[in-house]
Amino acid sequence: MALLDYAGYAAALCTTSAYVPQVLKVWRTRTTKDISLKMFLVLVTGLALWLTYGVHKGEMPLIVANSITLCLAGTILAFKLKHG
Repeated sequence: MALLDYAGYAAALCTTSAYVPQVLKVWRTRTTKDISLKMFLVLVTGLALWLTYGVHKGEMPLIVANSITLCLAGTILAFKLKHG
């Protein structure tokens, strides 16, 4: 694995883990009133497209990061759709 690949995984870890506190807060409080539905719709769409691109290119940092982030952002979006 090249040094740049490690940078990719480090970036993936940083950006993906940024969603964990929000998911935990939404899960605990069951409130999403201050979260933008449009923003999360666009975000989830973008993450799905990045994941598709990563799979097509065979780039594991993109695949791993966007798979996990898509699950986390999708969880927030699901709560937003359910709880408004």
